[in-house]
Amino acid sequence: QIQLQESGGGLAHAGNTLTLSCTASVSGVPFSSYNVAWFRQAPGRDREFVAFINLSPDEIKYDYADSVKGRFTMSRDDIEKTAYLTMNILKPDDTATYYCAAGLPRRTIPPTDERSYEYWGPGTRVTVSS
Repeated sequence: QIQLQESGGGLAHAGNTLTLSCTASVSGVPFSSYNVAWFRQAPGRDREFVAFINLSPDEIKYDYADSVKGRFTMSRDDIEKTAYLTMNILKPDDTATYYCAAGLPRRTIPPTDERSYEYWGPGTRVTVSS
């Protein structure tokens, strides 16, 4: 069981930086066993994948949506049970509610697919002005 809480959203000007945090309360399976991802949903649009990270003994796996590659960086601290999303060079198109998601790895569903995640935070709103 895992509960997620996002923070760090707010209002930013285009070109600036915001860092979102996702803090987990975990019982049972360790936080380090979970894939963690960020999704976002803009007004009037479907929720979309933003970034994913998984730390394994063999390799660190990342993936980013094309729209944020080179601007956004995801990281996680499994000791603190927290994931981060640093958003640089913000654009008005980044305006959305950002959701943190966690799920145990699934072989048949890619980590970019929201169906891969059982647990979701309530979201944090990001507004980017031009």
